Amino acid sequence: MAVYTHLGAEDLAELIAHYNVGELISAKGIAEGVSNSNWLIETTGGRYILTMYERRIDTGELPFFLGLLDHLAERDCPVPATIHDRSGAAFRTVDGKAVALIEFLPGVSPNQPTAAQAKAVGKALAELHIAAQDYALSRENDLAPQGTLAMLEALNADALAGIDPALPATVHRGRAVVSAWPDDLPSSIIHSDLFPDNVLMLGDAVSGMIDFYFACHGAMAYDLAVTHAAWSFDGTGAKYDPAIGNALIDGYCAVRPLGDDERAAMPLLAQAACLRFVASRAEDWIETPADALVTRKNPMDFVRRWDFYAENGTALFA
Repeated sequence: MAVYTHLGAEDLAELIAHYNVGELISAKGIAEGVSNSNWLIETTGGRYILTMYERRIDTGELPFFLGLLDHLAERDCPVPATIHDRSGAAFRTVDGKAVALIEFLPGVSPNQPTAAQAKAVGKALAELHIAAQDYALSRENDLAPQGTLAMLEALNADALAGIDPALPATVHRGRAVVSAWPDDLPSSIIHSDLFPDNVLMLGDAVSGMIDFYFACHGAMAYDLAVTHAAWSFDGTGAKYDPAIGNALIDGYCAVRPLGDDERAAMPLLAQAACLRFVASRAEDWIETPADALVTRKNPMDFVRRWDFYAENGTALFA
């Protein structure tokens, strides 16, 4: 992503002056993400990430997201704390858009994670769930199975078939997942989007968990299922890596053992995770013009994961 909004050196220096972080030395646009403009900021006081919220984020929800970072960071979770300005505000407004300054964390997102890294991620996720249970704010999961099924149902069947002939059948399969959805599993605030590119690693240690803009109140085991689907397969979803999948579950359970009800539900929760990404990817595929300078993500990558969980889920999570 190219930076959407241009802020000149004087604009950035004026903005940074509202924070007790020293004087601006440099600012570099970060070509990542699709919804916000981001800069790597270096000042005489250190390094930070500056985010301008261009779209997708309801600024009315920023107190939830930014407060969650502070809550987790205070409990020693590896998440970036929000840098508050001199008046104590967690975000400011520039040209009518909200901006926030966030702690910079070192580390690299793993392209080919190892079992040791997956185990560390499982532990970190469980620690996050425990730490978030007493967070005072809450947010509804707007990408819960019912919502993502509705997203999929709203898409034209012919358009779905145009992506892949097998795709329209996922609507019926999604209805079966939603009809069996458990509503009484242990819950907390969950990340709900912990793909490898949202984790920073230093060797086998988790140095950062980032991009909490899908965080919400939900079943902790569902968050683990989302992470399992994101980490345990190759990019196409055609190859499952049992070492990664097992290590992730083992790491999580070393900190927070799954209850019998959670473990029994894991195959269904994993299929619900696949439903979510099938629906969102299909919607993006259909709504993105063919000549757009955007690489569309194939929803079939998660249909293949879904097939795998439907066939093997009980053995995976026993």
